[in-house]
Amino acid sequence: MKDAMDTKSFIYNEAFSRNIGWVTRREQDELRQKRIAIAGLGGVGGVHLLTLCRLGIGKFHLADFDTYDLANFNRQIGAGVSTLGRAKLEVMIQQARDINPELEITGFAEGVTPDNLDSFLGGVDIYIDGLDFFAFQIRQQVFSACEAKGVPAVTAAPLGMGAAVLNFLPGGMSFDDYFHLDEGTEAEKPLRFLMGLAPARLQMRYLADPSTVDLASRRGPSTIMACQFCAGAAATEALKILLGRGPVRAAPKGYHFDGYLNRLALTWRPWGNRNPLNRLAISIGRRKLGLG
Repeated sequence: MKDAMDTKSFIYNEAFSRNIGWVTRREQDELRQKRIAIAGLGGVGGVHLLTLCRLGIGKFHLADFDTYDLANFNRQIGAGVSTLGRAKLEVMIQQARDINPELEITGFAEGVTPDNLDSFLGGVDIYIDGLDFFAFQIRQQVFSACEAKGVPAVTAAPLGMGAAVLNFLPGGMSFDDYFHLDEGTEAEKPLRFLMGLAPARLQMRYLADPSTVDLASRRGPSTIMACQFCAGAAATEALKILLGRGPVRAAPKGYHFDGYLNRLALTWRPWGNRNPLNRLAISIGRRKLGLG
């Protein structure tokens, strides 16, 4: 009875009325009709979803196959004692509908896979990347599909206590042409991805315990601050892209904001990881990691 009463009391225009001023009423109505795909609902993906819900986005395609455990508590918005062992997709859909019970959501409980990629990206207006840092194969497939379908794609990487943001827009530089993940060995992919995401490497200036970063073993530290910075940045990029408002920095241009350093670095890497500066950084990193 309580759920039914709560649903009946929901009024979209009132719930998101405080957005008006930063967006117009017409733009808010547009956002209500937009469909966003998010793959991965963990550290960044879960916060992406709730931030976009509060922006008033009305439709989502959501993919995640995982469940919550204790190691998620430091950063994942849906992780808590009451959700231990529960499916992230189920929990995050519940939280999203608690913000907007009128949401149109299609869930992909097996995660995003080559078999469901067409359905996952079908009819979406933008893709927001929430996949695990080390999920390189499926990430490449998702971004390639976005390029083929003309779907804008945003990735915001949680690094240290900040966020590094890259946009891949239709007709612009592609994910593969920027990162060139397949030019090295499989063990080298984490290094290439990291150097491409954050050429400024701001987060490395205050790393308290370097031993916790082990790209070869696919381990690294994380913070909730970084995830929240990512959600704010990605939602802002999504708003600009969806409404055609303001300049959008697209790859090979990006930016990295670090809250700990209070610094913003506007990055530009022509040719992506083939840029001489990135080639040098990757070569140094390769030697440090003993990757040959």
